[in-house]
Amino acid sequence: MSFLKVASISQLHQLMGLPKPQHPLISLVDVSKIQVTEEQVNVKVIFDFYMVSLKDKSCGIEYGRNTFDFDEGVMIFTAPGQVYTFTKAFKPGEISGWMLFFHPDLIRNTHLGKQINEYSFFNYEVFEALHLSADEEKTMNATVANIMEEYQQRIDNHSQRVLVSNLELLLNYSLRYYERQFNTRASQSRDIIALFEKELKNYFNTEKNLDLGMPGIQYFAEIVHLSPHYFGDLVKKETGRTPKDHINDFVIDLAKNLLVGSEQSVSEIAYQLGFNYPHYFTRLFKSKVGHTPVAYRKLN
Repeated sequence: MSFLKVASISQLHQLMGLPKPQHPLISLVDVSKIQVTEEQVNVKVIFDFYMVSLKDKSCGIEYGRNTFDFDEGVMIFTAPGQVYTFTKAFKPGEISGWMLFFHPDLIRNTHLGKQINEYSFFNYEVFEALHLSADEEKTMNATVANIMEEYQQRIDNHSQRVLVSNLELLLNYSLRYYERQFNTRASQSRDIIALFEKELKNYFNTEKNLDLGMPGIQYFAEIVHLSPHYFGDLVKKETGRTPKDHINDFVIDLAKNLLVGSEQSVSEIAYQLGFNYPHYFTRLFKSKVGHTPVAYRKLN
């Protein structure tokens, strides 16, 4: 199995059978003009770019373990270093939509570059895509049209600032629309929260903590069949607290009961709860309660 690393926008255009790009760090690709040859099928490709994509149907690309499968008005976001695989050949005109690629160098040392990790949807799975309304899709299309117009018609001292501002606008619209999506799926989200809370209790009731240690977000995300980033954002949106906050608060309640209701030492309690090192437990307990475990036991 072969791997191909695509490090520049020029390489990207060459791979997709497109003309020379008009800007070295950003490109809005018309998907209807892309072609994939038989020789490129099953080749794993690593892009060194961020990608925002809006297409109309499956285009024979796998991202991670999932296949891009688009309904109308569905957007996908991916970060640099992620692996894609072309699963079938296709000729220009077989699919429609757009793919916006931008290199990290475009936003380096900018406000967006410092904040890019806050757009956690770049690490969502394909099945956690953003579904747009007709009006939302129009807004997104207009915004990327402004981006393309800027890099096609003028490259001057203001180009990077204008391009980055429009990119930030696009991503902020995406945040807004994802929040709307979370809101419209509130019932489903509450079911996920309930399952998370149930499995958190079950983790300690079945003493998995003795073998596996403190549970992480990844453990519960897998149970509810979501990516850790999407799961974390869903929990935060629904409850106002992160999954880690829920886990820590639950563990602190267990610790309080053990400190007051048993004669175990602080170290024994820490190991029982799944901490590898007692001082980590003491530090967390004091940050949450305001007292060390020893002081809390004396007070109660």
